[in-house]
Amino acid sequence: MKHRESLPAQDLSIEKRILFSNSSCMVINKAPGESTEPLPGPGMIDLPRLLAEYRADLRPLPVHRLDVPVTGCVLFALNGEALRFLGKAFREGKTQKSYWAITEFPPSGKTLPNEGEMKHWIGAGHAGANKVTVSGTEGPALRESRLRYRIFGRGEHYLFWEIELLSGRHHQIRAQLAHEGFPVKGDLKYGARRSEKAGGIRLHARDLSFPDPESSSTITVSCFPPLEDNLWLAFREAILL
Repeated sequence: MKHRESLPAQDLSIEKRILFSNSSCMVINKAPGESTEPLPGPGMIDLPRLLAEYRADLRPLPVHRLDVPVTGCVLFALNGEALRFLGKAFREGKTQKSYWAITEFPPSGKTLPNEGEMKHWIGAGHAGANKVTVSGTEGPALRESRLRYRIFGRGEHYLFWEIELLSGRHHQIRAQLAHEGFPVKGDLKYGARRSEKAGGIRLHARDLSFPDPESSSTITVSCFPPLEDNLWLAFREAILL
């Protein structure tokens, strides 16, 4: 097993955010506002371009995606063979992903057990809106979506969550938490009361485990949010209690 914990830092240079790298793949601690896929417009920030600018020999190919406002572990293949191998591993459930989230309290005062599983059915939503629909029951064109969660602490106005994805759907965590009345802090698209001053939302891809294309071992990578503040520090203090 290979494992590296990134140090909390405010330095967003690419070399400081490389969490793992070999000749087949690399994992980056994605910052808010960055895309995991190439973006065509001027002024847009995409990680493949930043990585290629950092090292001219790199041709990074995204294996999976994180939403633009989300931070944390994102995996790139460095050649076509590795992309096929890792893509198959994701499809066959041979990878694991866990997240940290900070959500608002629901105005209704609703509570949940401190640990449990959420199951909903997610649909594509309206064309062009880039927002999914969520239902508590099965229906046409809806896909079953499951996650396991633990609520381990709270701030003055927020809940602290640890989440393991059991399926991989577009906007899954954001949509499922919001459907239950707990929108991710800063996520205006799914009902948060206000945006984040520094941009992004309080959803962080904390851990990623996947098979190494070059051996039979499992690579496990963890990272702290790339831009930490007092709220994320309170989160870390709570999870370590």
